[in-house]
Amino acid sequence: MQLIVNNLTKLYDQKRGLAPTSFDVDKGELIAIVGHNGAGKSTLLKMLANWIVPDSGSVMVGGLDLKNRMAVVGEVGFIPEDPNLFEFFSVEYNLKLFARLSRAPMSRVEEILSEFNLLPFRRSKVQTLSKGLRQRVNIGRALLTNPALLILDEPTSGLDFETTREIYRLLKATHADGKTIIFTSHRPEEIKSLATRIMVLHESKLIFDGAPQEYFQSEIHEKLYAL
Repeated sequence: MQLIVNNLTKLYDQKRGLAPTSFDVDKGELIAIVGHNGAGKSTLLKMLANWIVPDSGSVMVGGLDLKNRMAVVGEVGFIPEDPNLFEFFSVEYNLKLFARLSRAPMSRVEEILSEFNLLPFRRSKVQTLSKGLRQRVNIGRALLTNPALLILDEPTSGLDFETTREIYRLLKATHADGKTIIFTSHRPEEIKSLATRIMVLHESKLIFDGAPQEYFQSEIHEKLYAL
């Protein structure tokens, strides 16, 4: 198994952020996590990415306990909904800084600049880039360590049609390269285009876990936002 989640739980001021949740993920899966705002999607992703600490439960990534932060730092790449980049510095500086922090070889910076068509923008300050370009930099940053697992929170939120298609292309290419990907989305067309498996969260509980065809034919899909 690439990922083993066992009874992962989070509370916010006595309000449940995520009910005890368990699931396994095989290497090479591309999973969409679906649910309305406040269902627990971002909470789950941030715990898987080690951004917030669960109140109980455990996560194993590639056989390593997520609590061992230094051991798993290169195993998981996380792209939050709002890019966590240094706005006043160049694209190249951002990538080099994150490479140092994550102990990735500097050669990866050049590879990412080339792979993500960022060479013309290497000296551009992040604050001058379009949202689509920022997202490209953000995904590239997360791939600096060549992680086995890539986690994305609403990767195409606020992007136009052409830029969204470009992000789809990047994610499909990354998946074809053998990465395991977990992402959240509100877009049915995005889920249909990308996902090999769908998980639905409602009021912090996992209420569906199955194939896309099964999901889109289910009452859960029809009634999701009426729940």
